[in-house]
Amino acid sequence: MYVYGSNPEVTKYVTWNTHQTIEDRKEFLKFALSQYERKELAPWGIERKGTGKLIGTIDFVEWKIPHRGAEIGFVLSQDWWGQRIAAEAAKEVIKFGFTHMDLVRIQARCFVENAGSERVMQKAGMTYEGVIRKGMYAKGRASDLKMYSILREEYVSK
Repeated sequence: MYVYGSNPEVTKYVTWNTHQTIEDRKEFLKFALSQYERKELAPWGIERKGTGKLIGTIDFVEWKIPHRGAEIGFVLSQDWWGQRIAAEAAKEVIKFGFTHMDLVRIQARCFVENAGSERVMQKAGMTYEGVIRKGMYAKGRASDLKMYSILREEYVSK
């Protein structure tokens, strides 16, 4: 995890800062484990098939239970970009959300300049909805976000 978390190219389009030390990664692991212990939203690891090597994470970063909706977030080591790995993981998370969490809508957002994440959302079967102007304040600035979503009826029909 430290390898990709300390890469400025990987962390350019995430809300958290580039990890400077192994302690930064340990703090994230403590957070993730405490989330699992409390049975709350927590990241899943993305591993390279056949090797067991952790190359990223994906999770529901938000779950609106009364509205039966959730949002996906993901990060992947730069060594594995462009190989459809993140899209494959996103499809599995979408499947889980519709089959085990009774969701009717799953969405994902990315900074407008993050073409790689936008392609992941498209390959995962999500539909572009538009731009959320100044939709997130992170790393000292307000940024526009592209919104994608998939509905249960769209997933079932695929």
